[in-house]
Amino acid sequence: MPDDEYVYDEATGEWRPASEVAAAAAATSQRQVRDAAGNILADGDSVSLIKDLKVKGANQTLKQGTVIRSIRLTDNDEEIDCKHESIKGLVLRTEFVRKR
Repeated sequence: MPDDEYVYDEATGEWRPASEVAAAAAATSQRQVRDAAGNILADGDSVSLIKDLKVKGANQTLKQGTVIRSIRLTDNDEEIDCKHESIKGLVLRTEFVRKR
């Protein structure tokens, strides 16, 4: 046991064996965000809308087929953060997009 390497885990505030911290990090990195067709999404991907969406607070409708570039994944697997030229701070549900 004296040969074990310990790492300070900031989330729990405890010193834990490096192997446990590495296993926990691998489990969280395996999360996969999928679009409506089941394709895996990643940061920076481009997606297109699969249906018309009314945008709350913007009095605007994004039409089916609109391409959204450079998406960012959020902590919620069902939502992506994205930019559109006319709407700032747009968050879309993954069930309404398809990877391009």
